[in-house]
Amino acid sequence: MLRTVCPIETDRLVLRPFRPGDLEDVYAYQSRPDVARYLYWDVRDRAQVQEALDRTCRETTFTEEGDWLSFAVVWGETGVVVGEVGLRLLSRGHRQGETGFIFNPDYQGRGLAAEAAEAMLRLGFEDAGLHRIIGRCDARNGASARLMEKLGMRREAHFVQNEVVKEEWRDELVYGLLKREWKARGMADRRTADRGVTS
Repeated sequence: MLRTVCPIETDRLVLRPFRPGDLEDVYAYQSRPDVARYLYWDVRDRAQVQEALDRTCRETTFTEEGDWLSFAVVWGETGVVVGEVGLRLLSRGHRQGETGFIFNPDYQGRGLAAEAAEAMLRLGFEDAGLHRIIGRCDARNGASARLMEKLGMRREAHFVQNEVVKEEWRDELVYGLLKREWKARGMADRRTADRGVTS
């Protein structure tokens, strides 16, 4: 079992459990049409964000299939919650997980989402012992697809009109990464750094 007790710190971020006091920061992005566009839910008003935040504050254990571990992503430079990332247990027996992320567009373009999502891969593979982690997105969401590719995830499927979301058929992309691929990618990154090569 995993619990979101201790925060996860990266170079620039702190990933921690959500708190009731995060309402204003979360409302700042969940109330935006450009954020909700490709998600299952629509633009949220303050009461809906409060309800969603209450639920997310309880997503702190990773025990049963379907459980999410949800993290508020706090940018250390500002102390603001700039987005959220999570890890879901899909199958205990097959050690399968899913990661997801939502970020405030005001803070995009700085590599913060990639930094937070990489922390979720590390958590899933190293701490949870997962064998495979997937990510999914609306096929029109190029930013999410590019982020998963940047993380080294491979596109495994393009499902055509497989879901009705907000009264329209939507295509879905599925990306995947195995633990051995993630470890090999990390070794390649370290070798590149040792040679003093930058991307």
